[in-house]
Amino acid sequence: MLLLLDENLPKKLKHDFLGHQTFTIREKGWTGVTNGNLLKLMAEEKFDALITFDQNLQHQQNFKKHTLTVFVLVAPDNSYLTLKGLVPKVLTLIGDGLVSGPIEVRL
Repeated sequence: MLLLLDENLPKKLKHDFLGHQTFTIREKGWTGVTNGNLLKLMAEEKFDALITFDQNLQHQQNFKKHTLTVFVLVAPDNSYLTLKGLVPKVLTLIGDGLVSGPIEVRL
């Protein structure tokens, strides 16, 4: 599975997605790219899912024209220690099969 961590997530979180090819926005050189363009770039490079802390993204984008899965992490803060607790839930959802559009993942 090809995953992208949004720039609002701690970069070391990528190491918790074992068995998946995971990149950060910075590694791809996409820092500062707007959400709509980011989704287009992800589709062009065949990414399967975006993992983000941006809870507005799901309301700002038209997911009928994007076939990507977006995991929206919902937690009190975006620190590594907090978000690490959501990784098993994301991995379970990935294992169950991806669906297009946003999926909220809560603590």
